Amino acid sequence: MSLACGLQYLALAGSIMTIPMSSTESIVCKPTPWFLLRALVMLLMFGVFTVLFYIDGTTGYRKKNEVFYLNKAFQAANEAFSKMNVGGALTPDAWTAFASKQEVSIPADRSVMPVNLTLPMPWPAVLHDFERMKSLEWNILWREYTRERGLNAAPPEHPYDAGKIREQMIVCVICAVLSGTAGFFLVRTLRRSISVDGQAIVAQDGRRVLFADFKKLDLRKWETKGIAFLHYGDASGEGKIRVDGLTYGGFAQKDGEPAERLMRQIRANFSGEIIEYAAAEGTTAEVTPPAA
Repeated sequence: MSLACGLQYLALAGSIMTIPMSSTESIVCKPTPWFLLRALVMLLMFGVFTVLFYIDGTTGYRKKNEVFYLNKAFQAANEAFSKMNVGGALTPDAWTAFASKQEVSIPADRSVMPVNLTLPMPWPAVLHDFERMKSLEWNILWREYTRERGLNAAPPEHPYDAGKIREQMIVCVICAVLSGTAGFFLVRTLRRSISVDGQAIVAQDGRRVLFADFKKLDLRKWETKGIAFLHYGDASGEGKIRVDGLTYGGFAQKDGEPAERLMRQIRANFSGEIIEYAAAEGTTAEVTPPAA
């Protein structure tokens, strides 16, 4: 062992020995606003995603398909009118007769279209109007038509097939599960706490473990992540308690650093093995305090 490591070991051991061997202060660490805010944000985020994917999977993508194929019909009507009216030979009656027989071209899989859509779908009435079509400004007619019907004038770049629509529902279910999970942990954590007194620790799940039953305290993640592990064992079996200072208590100075106070109380009553990182060289030091 190097001299530096030896000095560190003695310093750690000395610091343990100076901790009072018992303390009767009762400390209760409840869920922190930091955790509750994060859980609430996740709940809202997944909840919003669930709604958005549900809308797209049930009506949204089908409505976009309707806009896509209607837009194609306006373009087709403009091209047909232009070809039929070469030299100005097209008459209003001839155009009306032609337009009344046309239908909006839609895919063979009707399931990708809105369920309340009447099929086959004839050309919109505005495309039958000879005078309005004569200007060949189909885009203006399109904007007027979509405004009257409450449709989005900007069609999608491509239609959505049944697979894409099905994907939205699959992702919707996944987001719903994640939203439910986030809600479950939020509600469960709201009802939990970690407490300590001079005799025992009461974990988040209600387990009460006496200090005499604890064998090891792992503090290697306490300084960086605010997490520690208490290992215990008795005639009833073995187990581990996770102390998460960011979730319970917190480290806010304005609140008196409840998690730090909790850990000081634990160490003051703990008599087993303590594992923590040596700050100077980043090595792990295992210190077992001498018996009282």
